[in-house]
Amino acid sequence: MNETEILQEMTEKAASIVFFGGAGVSTESGIPDFRSVDGLYSQTYQYPPETILSHEFFMNNTEEFYHFYRNKMLYLEAKPNDAHVKLAELEAHGKLKVVITQNIDGLHQLAGSKQVLELHGSVHRNYCMRCHQFYPVQMIQESQGVPKCNCGGTIKPDVVLYGEGLNNDVMSQSVAAIRNADVLIIGGTSLGVYPAAGLIDYYRGKNLVLVNKSSTPMDSRANLIIKGSIGQVFKQLKWSEN
Repeated sequence: MNETEILQEMTEKAASIVFFGGAGVSTESGIPDFRSVDGLYSQTYQYPPETILSHEFFMNNTEEFYHFYRNKMLYLEAKPNDAHVKLAELEAHGKLKVVITQNIDGLHQLAGSKQVLELHGSVHRNYCMRCHQFYPVQMIQESQGVPKCNCGGTIKPDVVLYGEGLNNDVMSQSVAAIRNADVLIIGGTSLGVYPAAGLIDYYRGKNLVLVNKSSTPMDSRANLIIKGSIGQVFKQLKWSEN
């Protein structure tokens, strides 16, 4: 059997699968990987993107933050790719218990996934820092300058910026899901971003699968490594009706 056939067999035998995904899951939908060689972080701006996407910059240079955010962080035309679609199918078959994602684009939900834990938040949720009223992403996209709530407060995207901690509840749910999984599939991530990458340490099972175009620091711990496009790999997977 080749690697994809082995993965197919693993998923068929599994009772509780967890998928942990990174930027590589979204690049095949046309959303840039910030940390790739040709990604956003290697381009030149007045400030480094890491600075612009920080809590401190947002608070002190809110208008500049939003100029960058609207131009470089919102890809609302993006559509789910084969990986998103197949993961939703796997959940519908009762095998996949949860998707844990580092992405903020909402494509897993758009593909039909119901159980999604967003470690870094979502561009689709935005809230007033004063009264906490929520606003859809279209309001951010269509506004000019700093988007304001009806109460006069500044609206902030519900995404985790540099200098902000991850949501404790989301982290706790992620840890519990990984601990209870009999198959953990990690896809589209080089596992270089912490604390998210540290979640893998909670997995105690014997079916750790890595699907990525490049090597990762966890390769030596994996039971199955598939090098390549995650969309192309998942496209080959098929599950019979229960």
